[in-house]
Amino acid sequence: MNKYESVIIVNPSLDEEKVKSLIDKFSDLINKHGKVTKVDNMGKRKLAYEVKKNREGIYVVFYFEAEPSLIAELERNYRITDEVIKFIVVRDERED
Repeated sequence: MNKYESVIIVNPSLDEEKVKSLIDKFSDLINKHGKVTKVDNMGKRKLAYEVKKNREGIYVVFYFEAEPSLIAELERNYRITDEVIKFIVVRDERED
């Protein structure tokens, strides 16, 4: 299994409960095919440029281990979730 880091930017108009449910949804998806090691909710931050008419976004970072086949499914779920305005998944090459 490889280590990955995924950052999602969520619509800033969502309340804490909705953000928590999104974190749970994506954590469950990752845990079915891998293991979430850490989730970091960084809160609302100003964006460098406007994304889908938003100047701010709620940043959430997932650190996880998974097989490479999970990444396509995870990105597909990010794309079809309306609350996610931007995302990126990168392989973590650092040694612990």
